[in-house]
Amino acid sequence: MKFIVPLSLAIVLLFSCIRVPVSNRRQMNLLNEKQLIEMAELQYSAFKDSVKVLPYTNSKAKRVKNIGEKIQFSVEKFLTEKGYEKRIQGFKWEFITVENKQLNAWCMPGGKVCFYTGILDIMDSDDEIAVVMGHEIAHAIARHGNERMSQQMTLAGLVNLSGSGASDSTETINIYQRVFMGSATLGMLKFSRMHETESDKLGLVFMKLAGYNPEKAIGFWEKMAAQGGFVPEIISTHPSDQRRISDIKEFLKDIDSYIQ
Repeated sequence: MKFIVPLSLAIVLLFSCIRVPVSNRRQMNLLNEKQLIEMAELQYSAFKDSVKVLPYTNSKAKRVKNIGEKIQFSVEKFLTEKGYEKRIQGFKWEFITVENKQLNAWCMPGGKVCFYTGILDIMDSDDEIAVVMGHEIAHAIARHGNERMSQQMTLAGLVNLSGSGASDSTETINIYQRVFMGSATLGMLKFSRMHETESDKLGLVFMKLAGYNPEKAIGFWEKMAAQGGFVPEIISTHPSDQRRISDIKEFLKDIDSYIQ
């Protein structure tokens, strides 16, 4: 039976804890991000083969792509200036739109972004698309997927004395499948509430850097909360609606301090 001894845990904490941009929170990333991106690309390819991806000649798909690329450019510039350029190393950005009535969107490790037409249909402006675009990109930039897997790997004892995870093991692949493929919607990672709150904040910064109005996030999330008894996938693991909106309003008061 595998277990983590105190020495190995101490080494992990010493060498594997890094800080998330904007929030400055310390996190543990045990998995090699390059390998995580490679696994995500395989899943992404399979996903595209199973759905109807709209061509970029479609007005919705073109709109998503344009907004995504605008935020991508601003995020890359910001991270490079702040010394976080490794966060986007190996990214191969792609912005697609899928014909599906679900109110959903996601971004996989490596910058693969997907919007469903269902969520686009309730968006009234480019700013609202940017709210979700920034939020989903933030998950990838903050490496929430790696962190979630690292937590599971630590619990499973898949950590050696060098402080690294056994990223090529069968057990690790199984953990990846549970973390990234455990929900009904392929590609949708069930992040923790802490991750969702952090992505809200990073996303507001990212959209503002790209020239969009982050104040529009308040109205958009109020609209999402008003969907009745149906809870959209995109908000199913987030803190209560009022708590989320309150946190966003509070963060917006000091958002400029994170951009300077």
